[in-house]
Amino acid sequence: MAPETWTIQKILKWTTDFFSEKQVEAPRLSAEILLSHCLDYPRIHLYTRHDQPLNPEELGRFRELVKRRAAREPVAYIVGNRDFWTLELDVNPSVLIPRPETETLVETALEVLNAAQAPMRVLDLGTGSGAIILALASEKPEHHYMAVDYSPQALETAKANAQKHNLNVDFYKGSWFEAVRCLDRFDLVVSNPPYIPSRDIPGLMPEVARYEPMSALDGGPQGMDHLALIIERAPEHLKPGGWLMLEMGFDQKELVEQVALETQAYENVRFVRDLAGHFRTAVMQRPAP
Repeated sequence: MAPETWTIQKILKWTTDFFSEKQVEAPRLSAEILLSHCLDYPRIHLYTRHDQPLNPEELGRFRELVKRRAAREPVAYIVGNRDFWTLELDVNPSVLIPRPETETLVETALEVLNAAQAPMRVLDLGTGSGAIILALASEKPEHHYMAVDYSPQALETAKANAQKHNLNVDFYKGSWFEAVRCLDRFDLVVSNPPYIPSRDIPGLMPEVARYEPMSALDGGPQGMDHLALIIERAPEHLKPGGWLMLEMGFDQKELVEQVALETQAYENVRFVRDLAGHFRTAVMQRPAP
């Protein structure tokens, strides 16, 4: 008896149904991304070649990818990359997977960079894959960019992404401002620090709670441990008139605002909404002389 023929169209339908049963988010999209990765095709070819059968080797490779996704491993870790801004970034379990809402921080920072009259010194704290700093450098390469991460594996990933896109960023290993304490002050500091309350992490989607680095998620009891530390220490590292911009949780506006005001070191404290309408980016400025 001849073995069953699995065409692209047929296996996509089966996989989509299988992922739906397993409650995998975006089942059709997951199936398409995994199959295009397996076959090394652009996704559009899955439609233009829908009746093409898969050979046994391709079926075997795809089956392994499907098993990993059914176990709720994120698609980005399985295929090894994620699009952010205009860049395809390499990602792995040592770095947080870049999210669309973080582009709100990029857009807000670009407003300052676009208005600059001279090259600015820009620092990204907890750079991870390098998503934020590389997006900024890709848009405004005339500025001087620096990035910090405590994880050697994350720094290697960020460096590889910078090389991949031929972007100039200086990288430093260390914890927040400790890594750059001997450097001159900055015009702009950006960060997407851990801000999820510890008690909320077990209830996150399995893709996040099981696979993404806990050090990039856990913000302490109220999610404010790292946000508060950065807000409190940034003034001594900012030039007069310098800006601090932070991603935060959708419900942390009041807490962040309280910490910023208690430092008595900032003016022009404001908050920017993401596309979902949530306050997502905190903005504050060190007073100019």
